[in-house]
Amino acid sequence: MSHLISAFLEMMSAERGAAANTIEAYRRDLSDYSGFVTGKGQTLLDCPRDTVTAYLDRLKAEGLSASSSARRLSAIRQFHKFLCADGMRGDDPTRIVASPKSRRALPKVLSVAEVDKLLTLAETEANTEGPKQESAQRLYVLLEMLYATGLRVSELVSLRRNAVMREGAFLTVTGKGNKERIVPMNDRARDAVRAWKEKLPPGPFLFPANGEDGYLTRQVFARDLKALAGRAGISSARIAPHVLRHAFASHLLAGGADLRVVQMLLGHADISTTQIYTHVLDEKLRTLVESHHPLASST
Repeated sequence: MSHLISAFLEMMSAERGAAANTIEAYRRDLSDYSGFVTGKGQTLLDCPRDTVTAYLDRLKAEGLSASSSARRLSAIRQFHKFLCADGMRGDDPTRIVASPKSRRALPKVLSVAEVDKLLTLAETEANTEGPKQESAQRLYVLLEMLYATGLRVSELVSLRRNAVMREGAFLTVTGKGNKERIVPMNDRARDAVRAWKEKLPPGPFLFPANGEDGYLTRQVFARDLKALAGRAGISSARIAPHVLRHAFASHLLAGGADLRVVQMLLGHADISTTQIYTHVLDEKLRTLVESHHPLASST
């Protein structure tokens, strides 16, 4: 079957201008696939869909990653389309074969106790007089707001003062795609923002800075947060501003919040993006069944 693969690769080079490295990668992938098909007693011109899926199963059993398997399937799919287009096959065995998908990594999440530890230390440092008190107060307000609202870090640091509505009860946030949403704040965050605003000099931003944009950079916030985590005895590798956003969403869901509400608060356009946090619901349901099912503790 090597002549069929060679014809396909010639087409890829001549008609599609595929690079030499791409051609060589296709050659390796298709040669491996061809060897598998031959081992089944079939040819590339008559192998069925089951052979394609069996080949993908073999790749998975060998430990090949989902992304690498998907790349191989892409090569095989293009090859079979070529055979059909040239009239060498009447059917495409890859037509309804699903591409392997990588399992989406679960977000890093802090426990409620760890978040409380961070906030407690941040508040203590904010109330401690010294040369760094102003930056400590700023960090405390940022943390309270981030955990109370789940804002993206870029949304948080660039907040304008007029975004704070009704004495701090709500924020007007402009997110991705310039879409506005209203986000409520709890009492702790509201009180922290009120106290912070009273100390600010005139200006448009809630967290002003001397940089080009006129407000605090994400990098400075992230640096200060990691330093705080180290002082709190929490590994800095586990801490970043978006981790507090993840904690906000996960802790809300664990407390019984509706997924659609969390989607709205986070500013996700698609609920499938929010569903990454449902791992906390899975754990909650498992614990519920183990605790209350009549046969859960039977041996």
